[in-house]
Formats: sequence, C-alpha cells, structure tokens
Amino acid sequence: MADPIAKIKRKLQMEIDHLDHELNVELPKEIAIARAHGDLSENAEYKYAKERQGFVNARIAQLKKRMGDLGMLNLTNIPKDRSGYGSRILVLDMERDIKIEYKLVSSEEVDAEKGFISTTSPIGKALLNRQVGDEVQVATPAGRKAFEVVRLVTIHEDE
Repeated sequence: MADPIAKIKRKLQMEIDHLDHELNVELPKEIAIARAHGDLSENAEYKYAKERQGFVNARIAQLKKRMGDLGMLNLTNIPKDRSGYGSRILVLDMERDIKIEYKLVSSEEVDAEKGFISTTSPIGKALLNRQVGDEVQVATPAGRKAFEVVRLVTIHEDE
C-alpha cells in the first residue's frame, strides 16, 4: 500500500515552506516599504501587511499541528472488516434508487467530483465503521438521506 499519509505530509510541508517564505522574506519587505511612507496610523499597506503576517503565523501553526496529528496516525489500526479511512464504499441512495461510490479520505484529500469525502463530513462520519448491509441515516445540509452499504473495500484490500 502506498503511504497516503506521506503524500498528505508532503503537501502540508510545501504549504508551510511557501508561507514561511512569505512570512520571513516577502512580508518584511512590504512592511519596510509601508513604514517608509510615514504615518503608520493611517497607512493601509502597513495595516494589511501586519494583518497578513498574523494570518500567516496562525496558518503555519495550524499546519504544523496537523502534521503532528498525522504523525500519530497508524494505518494498521484501521479496521479490516468495517469502513474507515481509505475505504471505498458503494451505497444505495434509498430515496433516489441510485448507487453512489464514496472514498473516505482526510480533509486534505477531499475531491467531491471524484467522490472523495472527508471522514469529518456528515456523510463521511455516518459511513465510518459500517459493513455491507448496514442502513445509514444521515442529516446533511441538503436534508435527510438514507443509504444502504452495498459494497465495501477497505484500505487494506485496496493495495
């Protein structure tokens, strides 16, 4: 199995590196230029650069926390007989009588067009720890949905 966690970590690290460059190279230049304009109390460029600096700092902290959380993930702890992270689940929408395939992924991998849904989304949460034959009721922003799990391929089988 290719390590999906390593791929996510690389993506996060790329964003951290980009933001770090902005924080330590670009923003100090912008602040210096804005300071040169004089009165800082009415200087929109200075105010924007300082606000952006605060945002970038907060985002870097958030990304580093996420990296730490991912470091604690152990794919061997994901169940082999029920749905979990990385599972592909074919469900029957019981109201519309159509089959839909979802893949349970992390928030960094979400792609609704491909059916990749986060394990933290309403449908993703409802589909966690399910087996073939389970009926699932889920409240979504678009209203209540009812599904039946038709097929399940876990991350362990999908190698």
